[in-house]
Amino acid sequence: MKRLAATTLTGIAVLAFAAIAQAEPDGEAIYNQACMACHMTGAAGAPIKDDEAAWAPRLEQGMETLYDHAINGFQAMPPKGGQMNLSDEEVKAAVDFMLEPML
Repeated sequence: MKRLAATTLTGIAVLAFAAIAQAEPDGEAIYNQACMACHMTGAAGAPIKDDEAAWAPRLEQGMETLYDHAINGFQAMPPKGGQMNLSDEEVKAAVDFMLEPML
């Protein structure tokens, strides 16, 4: 009986972990953690989050270019905003969050 209970609990834990691992990244939380310091203030020339004029020429380059710059770095911006622990998908979610009002 103890073995069945342990197996059941292990199965539940595995399913819970799988559900969490497959969840969409939280772009807003990632932005607040990794991007806000520069993209809220314009530090080092970073375009401010809701500044459509600043983002327009960047958007003309296409989303894949924006994702590439965010993931690999561009000019003064370090790769992944200096948060190398972020996955590419998490960085893309943060970019999507920043651009939501303009898309």
